[in-house]
Amino acid sequence: MLTDIEIAQQAKMLKITEIAAKLGIGEEDLEPYGHYKAKLSEALIAKTANNPDGKLILVTAINPTPAGEGKTTISVGLAQSMAKIGKNAVLALREPSLGPVFGIKGGAAGGGYAQVVPMEDINLHFTGDMHAITVANNLLCALLDNHIQQGNALGIDPRRVVIDRCMDMNDRVLRNIVVGLGAKKDGVPRQDSFRITVASEVMAILCLASDLADLKTRLGNILVAYTYEDKPVYARDLNAQGSMTALLKDALKPNLVQTLENTPVIMHGGPFANIAHGCNSVRATKLALKLGDYCITEAGFGADLGAEKFMDIKCRFAGLKPDCVVLVATVRALKYNGGVPKAELQTENVEALQKGIVNLQAHIENLRKFGVPVVVAMNRFHTDTDAELAVIHDFCEKMGVPVSLAEIFAKGGAGGTDLAEKVCAVIEKNEADFRPLYDTELPIKEKLNVIAKEIYRADGVNFTAQAEKAIAEIEALGYGNVPICVAKTQYSLSDDPKKLGKPEGFTITVRDVKLSAGAGFAVCLTGDIMVMPGLPKVPAAFNIDCDNEGNISGLF
Repeated sequence: MLTDIEIAQQAKMLKITEIAAKLGIGEEDLEPYGHYKAKLSEALIAKTANNPDGKLILVTAINPTPAGEGKTTISVGLAQSMAKIGKNAVLALREPSLGPVFGIKGGAAGGGYAQVVPMEDINLHFTGDMHAITVANNLLCALLDNHIQQGNALGIDPRRVVIDRCMDMNDRVLRNIVVGLGAKKDGVPRQDSFRITVASEVMAILCLASDLADLKTRLGNILVAYTYEDKPVYARDLNAQGSMTALLKDALKPNLVQTLENTPVIMHGGPFANIAHGCNSVRATKLALKLGDYCITEAGFGADLGAEKFMDIKCRFAGLKPDCVVLVATVRALKYNGGVPKAELQTENVEALQKGIVNLQAHIENLRKFGVPVVVAMNRFHTDTDAELAVIHDFCEKMGVPVSLAEIFAKGGAGGTDLAEKVCAVIEKNEADFRPLYDTELPIKEKLNVIAKEIYRADGVNFTAQAEKAIAEIEALGYGNVPICVAKTQYSLSDDPKKLGKPEGFTITVRDVKLSAGAGFAVCLTGDIMVMPGLPKVPAAFNIDCDNEGNISGLF
């Protein structure tokens, strides 16, 4: 059996000009990065502004296993399947992060015969967006430390710096560090930290900004520190927003690539959904809606994370209204939620599946709370048995939810035509009545309680003393009316990854709250979630290689 990278390397890609032509995009609106990928111009966004919007389809999932459940594969395959049934669909996806690529999860360009190509470029440096975001973030940090070194006219308290450096790699030793050691000329010593680039506020800002002017304003609004008198210091106080915008002006432009079956893909931005808002850029989604009759997009991890943030943050800010949600479920994830260890998921276990299917039920019920119809996609793995698949099918029918067996990984677009037809049928019924979950005017703690009770099914929320203090400071600054971005484990509806299925009788503990004033939301840290992941004992990097001719292998 061929690996993902072997399948991708055998793909017959079209030149990016041909992919653009499918969408009516001329060469004058392309900024090519080689033959098979390109940036889309600002002029194109302006030209298409008055085009009617297509239908918006969100792909999300149940709580996954640590291996992931193929949500991106389903997203890619659904776009290919739409083309198979004669629909004009454009896929809008996030860019991969190098941390998971070289860590445990692998790339984020799909799998099998439902991939985005050129797969190696996309999973590695792509068009340099991640690099630009990293450098812009770290320029802000350098300007802050330089200000302190050069006399500290603002009176910044080095103990109350709230911005941290970033890099796009899992590196646990950078979670807590000390900078400025050495001589006086080497800077003022202080405790510092790194986070992974995709969890940075600059990444969130890039994904939510509407244009360059909005980007610059948001960058200037980043809260970086407090003074000795407990007054806030923003990036604009360091005069950082102009130079940061200069670094990000090209990164703000969406990227155009293609699937294995030459379906157009706009890939842009890449925030994690367990520690950030988990959606591709607003600009990419809006452009896809203008260029196609259907825009298929994805929100990271389970629906309790990515989908909730898509609805309550991205849709709220961008004025988007989804027409349908595709909820990806797998036999192995439901067995995992039913208590089966990861090593035994390949063995048939109907009893565990029936126990874990309450997780699917919870996500269906949760998504309905946003007023958007749901279609369940059963992402088939070769170890799934007919008896197990029948359990999911029958369960969905009892819940009144359309369900489709997707064999997209093995068959590409041809394996998902039934799913595509069911999604189109649901959209044609026009039953969507989208509404966010909560009113942003509620106090921060009340908004958190709404999310915890309605989505996680918790009894309530506990706040540590640090969290209480942080909330009071945020509300005192006038940001009490921002949406909430919860940082939480993806493996459970709760904040404990060991509580699987549909846990009951628990509370969520918020240990701290950070204001992302530029992005426009407050990040609530729960459990032991880390904003800088670490590599596993045997990283995926061990299997990745490059021969003397430049051919890459082992990239999943």
